Amino acid sequence: MAIVEVDKAEDLALAQAHVWKYIFNFINSMALKCACDLGIPDVIANHGGRPVTLTDLATALSIPAVKTDCLRRLMRILGHNGFFVRQTNGEGGEGGEETYLLTPSSKLLVKDNPLNLLDFMEEELHPVFVSSWHYFSEWFKTAEQRLFKMAHGVSLWEYNSQHPEMNTVFNAGMASDARFLMNVVVRKCPEVYQGLNSLVDVGGGTGTAARIIAEAFPNVKCSVYDLPHVVATLPKNDIIQGIGGSMFESIPSTHAVQLKWVLHDWSDEECVVILKNAKKAIPSREVGGKVIILDMVVVENADNLDLTETQFLFDVLVMVDVGGKERTEQEWKKLFKEAGFTDYKIKPVLGVRSIIEVYP
Repeated sequence: MAIVEVDKAEDLALAQAHVWKYIFNFINSMALKCACDLGIPDVIANHGGRPVTLTDLATALSIPAVKTDCLRRLMRILGHNGFFVRQTNGEGGEGGEETYLLTPSSKLLVKDNPLNLLDFMEEELHPVFVSSWHYFSEWFKTAEQRLFKMAHGVSLWEYNSQHPEMNTVFNAGMASDARFLMNVVVRKCPEVYQGLNSLVDVGGGTGTAARIIAEAFPNVKCSVYDLPHVVATLPKNDIIQGIGGSMFESIPSTHAVQLKWVLHDWSDEECVVILKNAKKAIPSREVGGKVIILDMVVVENADNLDLTETQFLFDVLVMVDVGGKERTEQEWKKLFKEAGFTDYKIKPVLGVRSIIEVYP
C-alpha cells in the first residue's frame, strides 16, 4: 500500500483535481448542448432584458418540479463557464432565488440571432463525429491518416455523400460558420474584396459566404465551386453560380479565389496541389489577382490563452477528422513558396482566424 508524505499530499490532491477536470471536460460540451436543446438561451432572450428566475425558467421549459434543482445545477456549471450571468434577486428570505441573464457567448446560441452558432454545434457534437474519438489511441498505432475513416470505414467526404442526412447536418454547420464569419469580414475588412470583378469560393458549400460577399459587393460576380453532391444542394438564387468539380483537378478562372476553412482540412502536399490550381485560375498581381484564405494562423505563445487553446483544439480536431492541420505563419509561408506564389499578407483580425491574401 502506497504511503503519501504529508508535505506532498496537497500537491497530489491538486494533481488529481487537474486530471479529473479533463476526464470530465466532455460534460461542459454536453451541458451546453443540453441548454440549447432545451431552449434556455431563447427563454432568457425573450424575457425583455430582465433577469429570469429559476422558477420562471423551469416553468417556461416545462421542467417537472422534481428536476428544478437539477436545472439550477446545470445553470451553475454553465454560469461558471461564462454562458450565463447568475445573480440572486434578494426575495424569499436569506439568499433569495437565482436569476439568469445572457452573456455575449450565450447570445450566439439564441435561435433568433441570425449569427447563431447552433448548427455548427449540432454538427461538431453529432454522435457520428463524437463516436470517432473512442478510436483515438488505436489510430496512433496505424498508418491511417484519418481517424474518422478508421471509425466509419470511409472518409468524412465519402460518408457525407453516402448519407444525405449527415450531409445536411454538415452543410448547415458550415453555413452557420460562414454567416458568422463573413458578416464580420465584409464589414471589418471590405478592402479585401473591393476592386474585384469576380470571385470563386472554393469549397463554398451551400453558398452562404459567396452570397454575403455578392450582396455586400454587387460588382463582384461570385461563384461556388464544390463537389457535385454539395453544389446540388445550393439554394436557387440569381446572384451566385454553382459549379461542380474537384479543386484537386482544376479551379475555374476568376479574378480571385477564396479558400475559407478549406486548406486546414488537407495535408501539406494536398494543399500545394490546391494552391497551384488556384494560382492557375487567377491573373497576375498587377491586375488584382490573388487568393483569399480565411483560416487559422497558430501563435503558440499568444497572450490570450483561451484563443491559443482553441487553436490547439482545432488542430487536433482536423488532424483526426480529415488528416489536416492548423498552421503557423512559417508553415503557411512554406506552402505558398512551394505553390509558386511570391508574396502574402496576414490580417489577424478574426479571433482565432486570420485573413491571408496570397499573391502570384
